[in-house]
Amino acid sequence: MRPENDGNIGAVARVMANFGISDLRVVGGGIEWSEETRNRAKHAQWVLDGATSFDAIGDASSDCSLVVGTSGKRESGDKTAFRHFLNPEDLASRVKDTDSRIALVFGPEGKGLLNEELNICDLLVSVPTWEGYPILNLSHAVAILCYEWYKAPDSEPADHTLLSPELRMRLKEEISKLARTMPTRDHRRQGIEETLSRVMLRGLPSDDEAHRILGVISAATVAFEQNSP
Repeated sequence: MRPENDGNIGAVARVMANFGISDLRVVGGGIEWSEETRNRAKHAQWVLDGATSFDAIGDASSDCSLVVGTSGKRESGDKTAFRHFLNPEDLASRVKDTDSRIALVFGPEGKGLLNEELNICDLLVSVPTWEGYPILNLSHAVAILCYEWYKAPDSEPADHTLLSPELRMRLKEEISKLARTMPTRDHRRQGIEETLSRVMLRGLPSDDEAHRILGVISAATVAFEQNSP
């Protein structure tokens, strides 16, 4: 997201190639690479050459079944409802063996992902670091996640794949519609929507489970609409 340093993107391309990952997508930035970017990518020029550019996370992840945000900003107390982070190795162990496409989203070097961008993501990951200096360099964070993914032991394929991108978006849209129709104060709607979406998608439901959940959400939405003043 919105890269600030050309050289960091070159370093990101290099570590992606180190662990066999090739699909680099840049959100809010161009892909006309500088000499510094090319030099720091070393022998991973093919990763840079295959990169694509998008205007928003939603556009960049429209073909993905799971969107994973990363952040070094860890909270406690009430805010954990919105910031429930997995460790990198936990993410890999949960979803490595699926055939579905998964997006790992990294923020700009300065401030990282904004709250509204983290809220778009289905799962959140944070690298455990020393509290005195918790924020990693962009390419270092990418390297750690790629490494944990690469070294996670292979196992039998999961019983089911992740939700299709279309079903994922439908579930999020229906959750949003439910939150809008609930009889509650306006300032609480966003929190309700974020919590429902995060909790449901954190469970990695199958297509059949998602359709059952959609049925319940749709019925609840209709009931709220019919009983609204």
